[in-house]
Amino acid sequence: MKTDLNYIKKLIKMLDESGLAEIEIEEEGSKLRLSKPRPKITQAFQQITPQIIEQQSQAAKPQEQETKPAVEAEPKEEFKSDKIVEVRSPMVGTFYKAPSPDAEPYVTVGSKVKKGTVLCIIEAMKLMNEIESEVSGTVVKVLVENAQPVEYDQPLFLIEKD
Repeated sequence: MKTDLNYIKKLIKMLDESGLAEIEIEEEGSKLRLSKPRPKITQAFQQITPQIIEQQSQAAKPQEQETKPAVEAEPKEEFKSDKIVEVRSPMVGTFYKAPSPDAEPYVTVGSKVKKGTVLCIIEAMKLMNEIESEVSGTVVKVLVENAQPVEYDQPLFLIEKD
């Protein structure tokens, strides 16, 4: 095998420019092995994730600007009272009014609900989570449009307690 320094430098350069982590050459009973540190998966994930999130948010911005907001962040003053209860989202996900696209909504404005009545579904990580009423009363306002993303602790419904 050549022990020429220029030959080894060329091999190092080829290794650096390639996607390989190591190279091993065996000639005439001699063996030469070159390797470079492998990137940690967590580092690559941490570097790529913010880029993906930024690209998704930039792609969503033009669409958000074209449509008016479908969600009221906070209820209006007319609904502030001791008898009004806000039902808030327990998770981040997608809000659905009904169990399927062609089904009737679980509740609408004016619906009478009891404690434990299913109000909606929030899809999170491909799991459908039923959100139940914690009080008995009448649905006064639905604060979210169907199939809209919701944030943790975002108000979903206003219910007037019985």
